[in-house]
Amino acid sequence: MESGALRLVVGLGNPGQRYAGTRHNVGFMALELLASKESVRFKATAKLQGELAEVGFGSSRMRLLMPQTYMNESGRSIRAAMDWFDLSADQVLVLVDDMDLPLGRLRLRAKGSAGGHNGLKSTIQHLGTQDFARLRIGIGAPGRSPEERRARTVSHVLGSFHQSEQPLLKDVLNEVLHGLDLIQRQGLERAGNRLNGVNLAPAPEECG
Repeated sequence: MESGALRLVVGLGNPGQRYAGTRHNVGFMALELLASKESVRFKATAKLQGELAEVGFGSSRMRLLMPQTYMNESGRSIRAAMDWFDLSADQVLVLVDDMDLPLGRLRLRAKGSAGGHNGLKSTIQHLGTQDFARLRIGIGAPGRSPEERRARTVSHVLGSFHQSEQPLLKDVLNEVLHGLDLIQRQGLERAGNRLNGVNLAPAPEECG
């Protein structure tokens, strides 16, 4: 993705107050923070099966989409938005939570598999390609062993961030917004050099 090419930023999450603030909704949180900083509002848009906001003007206008389909059907909303605005996959960036990264780490990729994430799985299915950019936002793992992780995955991703994590979460979301600006100004590759080096996470011995 070249500089200035980004037209649609999608935050993945689940709709409704019940899921607000949960780890799975960190993509929503980033877009809500951006909308707040830009003084724009999200509007429910039935034809897109999601909530939409716009920032910027003219050729630099960027649309922000929060699918309201539930996570495992996110691709339907993304596909609808791409069709409506006549966009291609290389103009889209998906913000997604990632259990394999600790809170405080980010991973920007131009393409890739779903990695077990239902939102990405649905997006790949409906777009018919894995070739779309995604910014993975670390939310930490629910345990150290594979068994513990499997047993606690659902309660972890659908659980809220702890009070003690809130300052770090705020820093992470601001870093995501800075990253979006970098992608627009410098393109995906150069922005990735910066974002993939971000490490706001405390050292392992400081973690509980």
